[in-house]
Amino acid sequence: MYCRNCGAQIDDKAVICPHCGVPTDNYYAAPPHSYNQTAPQTAPERDEPNTGFAVLGFFFPIVGLILYLVWMHTMPLRAKSCGKGALIGVITQVALSVLIIIMVVVTTLIIYGPTISLFATAAL
Repeated sequence: MYCRNCGAQIDDKAVICPHCGVPTDNYYAAPPHSYNQTAPQTAPERDEPNTGFAVLGFFFPIVGLILYLVWMHTMPLRAKSCGKGALIGVITQVALSVLIIIMVVVTTLIIYGPTISLFATAAL
């Protein structure tokens, strides 16, 4: 096929002449959607509970809290997983901290118990 405007030889399926830019007969015969394509649509993210985010929230509760607040309205099931992980992580950290404090106090009393009681009676 030859271009109507410049006379250059072009592909039979060409919609526009690559030499001069004038539309060919195929331009008017082609359906509008064949040359004006949009970007492909991506599937929306699924809202489902996610164990990975729960584990992340367990080890880093502040991250779990932030993700919970970000996803609270858009993805409530995933947000709930993050919130649960963060809550369980905080409760575990508090329980372990209390247990460590009790162990330190008991160990201190076992090791230094007689010494501490002598100083306490001498001061009175």
